[in-house]
Amino acid sequence: MRAIDLNEIVRVLVGLMVAYGVIVLGAWVVQRKLVYRPDPTHVAPSKLGLERVNEVKLVRPDGVELIGWYRAAESGRRTVLYFHGNAGNLAARAARMDGYVGTGLGMFMISYRGYSGSTGAPSEQANVADAIAAFDWLVERGIAPGQIVIYGESLGSGVAVQVALARRPAGIVLDAPYTSIAALGQRHYPFLPVAWLATERYDTVGRIDDLKDVPVLIIHGERDDVTPVEMGRAVYAAANAPKKIETFPEAGHADHHVYGAFETVQAWIKALDNK
Repeated sequence: MRAIDLNEIVRVLVGLMVAYGVIVLGAWVVQRKLVYRPDPTHVAPSKLGLERVNEVKLVRPDGVELIGWYRAAESGRRTVLYFHGNAGNLAARAARMDGYVGTGLGMFMISYRGYSGSTGAPSEQANVADAIAAFDWLVERGIAPGQIVIYGESLGSGVAVQVALARRPAGIVLDAPYTSIAALGQRHYPFLPVAWLATERYDTVGRIDDLKDVPVLIIHGERDDVTPVEMGRAVYAAANAPKKIETFPEAGHADHHVYGAFETVQAWIKALDNK
């Protein structure tokens, strides 16, 4: 029987540790590429049949140009300020915009840096600052903060909460929210120390308790394999009243509109008019 070579064991362990260290370092270097998956394709809304939706451009102080889609609300209706998820572009949300503006609501859907023809590169700090600027863009056009409903889809839910804290909207819709990007990343990459590595935090559950007297609606598919519904429930538990959560047993991450989420959001926004 071959004797145990302690030096060989040490060499193997050191090799494994070095290999793991390289993996961790690589994950830290490319983490934004894991968080953000932009489609830079620039598509005009008119090309998608959104004839009454205007493309607008926000020029930021650092020279970055952001592409947005805007449709003014019909008289007496609210305006939805929409922050999308981490993948795709505005064109991928065309059906959503068409659905909401078709009911008379206004909508301003802004793309992050690097998405949909916007210049620059996305980051949490930049995305939140740009999102606040989008809110202010609406106010500058005569739309009162109390007429704006903020809507955050997936990644955008973390943006939405921070904008709501900086400004005071009529309400906030969180679509498939996570507790934090760090916690979500840890769930998807359990072999990595994501909670320690993450520079993009989007700490929704740590911030939402500071949001007072702003109605919150959470919608979440119970079969969501990207952001588990348990995270949506945790965000709901941390939020202040008035709040509501609606989960959809058959829905996944981005298809809950098929199961009634669109109607749920419409009814909730309409109920704001009675408060």
